[in-house]
Amino acid sequence: MVLTDESRKAGRRTRTEVLGKAYVAKSDADRNAFNADFLDFITEGAWGAVWSRPGLTRRERSLITLALLAALGHDEEVAMHVRASANTGATPEDIKEALLHVAVYAGVPAANRAFKIAGRTLEKMGRDDTKRNAEEGTP
Repeated sequence: MVLTDESRKAGRRTRTEVLGKAYVAKSDADRNAFNADFLDFITEGAWGAVWSRPGLTRRERSLITLALLAALGHDEEVAMHVRASANTGATPEDIKEALLHVAVYAGVPAANRAFKIAGRTLEKMGRDDTKRNAEEGTP
């Protein structure tokens, strides 16, 4: 896969649209000589060459990413991508279904941890209805 100026621009645009302007601005502010090459690699490779491809919707990519991050135990990244779900069209119901798959294919402990992280993150975002469901007697 050859990375180009076009993939760099597409990556920056997609990364900003998915993660949000504030997240990317903070990442830019934290850029330094040590991490610059890594940030370029992520922007061009992950965001420009993969997330910007036409084969899947952003919602689908978001759910796949969440499942993989949860399965691998990357807690901070799970929270970040749950926050990003507001920009990708993935709903809390979608996230729940993806994490149920994690339980089956990567193990209950990984899914349990991810459910806790996703639930807290969604609640902070005002996108979670677990309190309402608990009051109604629904698990």
